[in-house]
Amino acid sequence: MNLAFERGVSPMAAWREHFGLTQAELAGRIGITQAAYAQMERVKQPRRATLEKVATALGLELEQLRW
Repeated sequence: MNLAFERGVSPMAAWREHFGLTQAELAGRIGITQAAYAQMERVKQPRRATLEKVATALGLELEQLRW
């Protein structure tokens, strides 16, 4: 999570990078395009359904993707 604070990236981006995944790889895990996933990472407050999908794909708890 230090990435989120040091570089100002979202928790979704920080966790994705922590696991060494590209946006395309994670997008594939949740069944969307890389472009759609990139847009989700930029949203300040993603929808709960979005966070749940990403958390499941990364093996995280939902709360780990919130600030």
